[in-house]
Formats: sequence, C-alpha cells, structure tokens
Amino acid sequence: MTVLSFHGAAGCVTGACMLLESSKSRVLVECGMFQGTKTLKQLNYGAFPFDAASLDAVLLTHAHIDHSGLLPKLRLAGFVGPVFATEGTRDLCEVLLPDAGSIQEIEVSQLNRRNRRRGKADLTPVFTSADARDTLAQFQTVHLKEWVSVARGVRARWWNAGHILGAASIEVELQDDENEAPLRLCFSGDVGPGDRDLADDPDGPSDIDHLIVESTYGGTERKEFDTATRRRILRDELRTAHAAGGPLLIPAFAVERTQELMVDLLALMESTEAPPGQIFLDSPLAIRATDVFLRSGHRDSGHNPFKGLRESRLLRFTESAAESREIERQRGWHVIIAASGMCDAGRVRSHLRRLLPREDATVLIVGYQAFGTLGRLLLEGRRDVRIQGDEIAVRARIREIDVYSGHADASGLARWVRARTPISGTVFLNHGEPDSLTSLKSRLAADGLPADRITIAALDQSYRLERNAPAIPTATRPPRLTPEALTHLDWHNQRVSFLAAMQEKLNRAPDDTSRERLLKLLDEALGKV
Repeated sequence: MTVLSFHGAAGCVTGACMLLESSKSRVLVECGMFQGTKTLKQLNYGAFPFDAASLDAVLLTHAHIDHSGLLPKLRLAGFVGPVFATEGTRDLCEVLLPDAGSIQEIEVSQLNRRNRRRGKADLTPVFTSADARDTLAQFQTVHLKEWVSVARGVRARWWNAGHILGAASIEVELQDDENEAPLRLCFSGDVGPGDRDLADDPDGPSDIDHLIVESTYGGTERKEFDTATRRRILRDELRTAHAAGGPLLIPAFAVERTQELMVDLLALMESTEAPPGQIFLDSPLAIRATDVFLRSGHRDSGHNPFKGLRESRLLRFTESAAESREIERQRGWHVIIAASGMCDAGRVRSHLRRLLPREDATVLIVGYQAFGTLGRLLLEGRRDVRIQGDEIAVRARIREIDVYSGHADASGLARWVRARTPISGTVFLNHGEPDSLTSLKSRLAADGLPADRITIAALDQSYRLERNAPAIPTATRPPRLTPEALTHLDWHNQRVSFLAAMQEKLNRAPDDTSRERLLKLLDEALGKV
C-alpha cells in the first residue's frame, strides 16, 4: 500500500512538502519553508509531522526556498539520506540555503534584542548558515529524463519544468510487488509558462496514475507577451518612475527573476529607450546566484543569455553591508534591485523603510506575493505597514507588472495537465490559495477530467494510492493549522491595521477633547473584553 501525505503548500502557496510511504520505503518530495503571516511562518519552528530519521531520501524539484528551505532543519532532525536534484538545483541551493540560514541568524538576533527589552524569552534560528552548508554534502545530482533508483522499490526521473534554472517535474514509480506493474506518479513542482526567450518550455511524462500539480496562478489568465512587448511594459514603468523624481526599488526574487530583469533593464537603458541610470543589485544572494547563471546559463538551450551582465558599466553589484548603505547617498534617478521578492526578508526591507514614506519614490512589484507577506499588503493598498518592529507610512507609488512570472497561468497549467493524460487515478491540486485552487479545479473539470477525480489537497491530510483508481483519504491527525488560518490575516497583521486606523482617527479628530473621548471609548471597550 502506498500513502501520500501533504505537509505543506496545501491550501497555501509555500512550504511544499509531500511524504510518500510504501511497504519498502519512505521518500519526501520537497522540504520547503513556509512564508506569509507570522502564524504560518511559525510552522517552520515546530516539529515535522513525521520522523525525519526514518526517511530514505528526499526528491527536490527546484531550489526556491519554499521548496528547499527546511532541508537543513530536516538534517538536524535526523535525516541522513540523499537529496536528489538536478545539477542546476544543487548549484542554486549551494547559494540559497546558506543565505536562508544567515537571514535566520540575523533576524532572530534582532528579534531577541527587542524581546529582551519586552521581557520575553530568546528564540533560536530554525537553522544556521553552517547547518545549511553541512546539508549540501547530502545532495546527489541527476540528469533529466534518466531513471534513478532513489530508495528500495522506488525510482524517479526528472523532466524540465521551464520554471527556473534546474527546475524539474518528477516522475516517480513505486513497486511493492515485482510481479505487478508499478504505481506511477508525477509531481509538477512549479510549472513555467513556456514560450519564454530566457527559459525552456515545460515537459513531463504521460499515462500516469496520479498527478500532483501546482495551482499558483490557477485562477489567472495572462496575455501572451513576446520580448518586445515585455520590454515595452517595463520601459513605460521606468519612464514614469523617472518622471516622479526619485529612485525605483524593485523587490525581486534572487533567482531567475533578478537575472531576467537585469537583461531587460540593460537592453532598455543602453539603447536609451528608457532613462539611463545606475542599477544597483543590492543582494549578496542574487549576486552569487547571478554567478551561477553566468557559469551555467540554460544548459538545455545551448546558449547563455546572461553572459553580459558582469560587463555593463550601468550595473553595480553591492555585496557588502557598507556598499549597501552607500546607496542611501544616491540622489535623483537610479534603480535598486533587492531581495526578497515578497519583501519579507533581506536588504529590501531597509530600502522600503527609507523609501516608502517618499512620494517621489516608486516600488515596482514584479512577482507573486503570497498571502500575508509585506509585498501583498503593499499591493492591497495599505497606507501603513510594519517593518522590523516600526510603523512605516506608505507614500511611495506602488506599481505592479506581471510579465516576468516563472509560473504558468490557468491556461498554461490546464495545457500542461492535458499533456500528462491519460491519468487513471487522481489529480491533486496544491501550491495555491483557495480561489486559485477552486478555479483550476473547475477548469480541469470543464476540460473533461472527472470532477470526482480532482482533489484539492489539505494540510496534513493523507491519501491511499492505487493503480487505475482514485485516491482514498485515510485517517490522519488534526492539521497543524486550519484552512482559515492558512488564508486569513492573523492577529499580528490585524493589530497593525487597527493601530494604523486608530492613529489616523486621532490625527483627523478636530481637537484634543475629541481625541480623549475616542481613547476613553476604546479603553471602556477593552475593559468589557
């Protein structure tokens, strides 16, 4: 009997983690970090809902932290087996995982200083950069479309997913009885949109028993953009930001998105289609990831579109903290690219603290913003946000373009799923927020897949898998978070909104008597709780 359990990216977009158990082996697919609200991120600190020491192997689709970020914690919890991944994924994890550990150390240190002032106990990082470097020794690289024995009775092969460098979907075969045909599964990982000049098209197997597919943009339809159209959209944003009189800040994912942006920014500025200016890549992580792209490019396409990035006089790599602080002295028009892409960590938060209150500054969002992240709050129009413990007024222009996504939209996902047919068992939808999940389910049913064979995965839910049959939910322990907790702003976010609204009311009150009356009403209300 084979059992599949979803321990992350189920009902939300981050924390991808799935456990496959057969009579012979226990294999984990992905081991990602949760991102978003404090309630969701708290799962990173808790114990795994399985015994890490009993795992035989981990299969990794790609290097993004929401898919790989808890591998060092898994090792600390007792996992000693191999982590199978493509060479590109391994190279990027060599950069991403130690950086995630460093961020943990820095942010926990800052939080502990604040907690001590408040009389609270210290916290410890989920893992350190040293823990992450130790984990890299467990990686074993694989080649696309080549079968690899990963555990007893389990073999797998990786298919290009067209998402980021090294990203792949994983086909898995499990065979409990040598006299019977194997059970065949496919885990999509993150599926790329296809038809991109800087990435390959997604691929995958067909004729499988069960399919697990991401749904990040399952409810979104995009226009198709060629290179010229994409650059024209970016050009218009650059011109408008330049006209506002201040700098342009782009929170960008350090891997792939940053490198693609730099290629287009340089093409536009060097041709003078957009106002030329200094471009600061202010992210040690993105700088190291860029070096991986300079070495590797896109191996399958046979050419490297990123090779000119180190040669431009407009592009400046600011790796040290001192170099980063020097950017604050810049005046007039310049562009800052800083991680993280969802504004939840890294140097971008320092730039946001400084630039959000400025009406002449522009913040350009170019990627997906998960529920509860600072980037999502900015897109939702919040006029006050909390950064590193302080309330920050939002006066800058907040702009968004969706032409650099590494994810397929709803049509692209449906097209990718159709190419995997026939599917004799269940299509599981994960890695999406509720609206995207239900929308993609409806689309796939309209395409002819039986609605009762399409299941929206639930956090910590397990399913028994068989050949040529739908999956059967099995008894499981209560989920660590309810579906509502996965997709609603927690009390931390609500407190920030309440305090901002209260301050605005106080500021707009006609006189001190009115302010005192408001505070008295609030005090009386609190006394009744």
